[in-house]
Formats: sequence, structure tokens, C-alpha cells
Amino acid sequence: MNIFHQLMEKPWATETGSVVRLPPWSRSPHPPARTALRMFLAVVAVLFMLMIVAYGDRMVFPDWRPTPQPALLWTNTWVLIFASLAFQWARFAVRRNRIDGMRVGLLAGGAATIVFLVGQILAWQQLQAMEFFDISNPAVAFFYLITGIHGLHLVGGLVAWVRTVARVWGDFDEARIRRNVELCTTYWHFLLVIWLIVFGLLFTGDNLNIVLKFCGLR
Repeated sequence: MNIFHQLMEKPWATETGSVVRLPPWSRSPHPPARTALRMFLAVVAVLFMLMIVAYGDRMVFPDWRPTPQPALLWTNTWVLIFASLAFQWARFAVRRNRIDGMRVGLLAGGAATIVFLVGQILAWQQLQAMEFFDISNPAVAFFYLITGIHGLHLVGGLVAWVRTVARVWGDFDEARIRRNVELCTTYWHFLLVIWLIVFGLLFTGDNLNIVLKFCGLR
């Protein structure tokens, strides 16, 4: 019976049956929301890395023709940079209890993101209007796939942004708003970095050798 007694023991509980409370220093320093965001961003990073590798692998086939480069992509890139900077300003303001500055940063960042998404749609239309546009070109399919998935992630971010903006007028929980602003800022910075990598490698010219080296294919 001794072995059954050992199996039924509960070392995490006291003799009275109450759960042992962990000391503050032993708890995780990161809130669950921040940990969940980091895990999600890790998954998104792997997703885009796999798409870039697939893009580079497909480039070596003889039927590959580089995608015509819509000039609007450069403007869209600067708009997304501005959006990321605006969210950084909102983070800077909320850390110093400058609520008005935080509100301005949030509104500017969200508005710039919407402009970016509209610009991406216009870039798709601009690509279709080009003389050498060919929907059967695999590079064109990759262009729509990658920019579309990136745009969908920004749309998901805008959902969180709308919920945050709805809370920053009137009475609100300052700690919760600060956390939400921090999470939004991290998310926008991450998607900006993803876009800069994708834009620089895939949509700024025929960078076959660079892409293959980046993907470890050459």
C-alpha cells in the first residue's frame, strides 16, 4: 500500500489541503496577453519565412518572370512606417500619463494603417493595369498572396485598435489602456519589419541571388 500512498500524495498542497501560494518573485513577469502575443508573432514570423523560402525556390524555374513593380508600394511603405511611429508616440505618451498625446498617436496610427491598406488595393489595381501583367505568372500569384496575408494581419490589428480607441475616451482603466497600447505598438512594429523584409527582398526588383542566399538555397 505504500506505493499507492506515494502516488496519492499532493506535494503542492499543505497538510490542511490548501494550495500553496507562490511567492511574487517566482511568478512570470510577463502578463498572459503579452506572452500570447509573442507566441502569435512567432507563428506569423515562421509563416512569412516559409512563404519567402517558397518564393525563392519558385524563382529558379524557367517560367518565372519577375513581377512588375507598382510604384505605389514605395508610398505605402512610408505610410506604414508613419503608422508604426505614431503607435510608438502613443506608447511614449501613455507611459508619461499624457492621455491627449496617446489619443493622437492612436488615431494617427490607425488612420495611417487604413491608408496603407487602401494603398495596397490600389497597388493591386495598378499592377493589373500594367502592360506586362500576366495572371498566369507565378510571381504575380505570390505578390497577391503575400501582400494579401500581410494586409489581413493588419486588419486583425485594426480590430484590437478599434477596441482600444473605444476605451480611451471618458473614464477608463489606465493600467489596461497602457497594456493595450503596448501590445498594439509591438504588433505594428512587428508587421512593419515583416513588410520591410518582404518589400526589400521580393518587390523592389529582380533580387534572385539575394533571395536565394537569404533562403539558404544558394
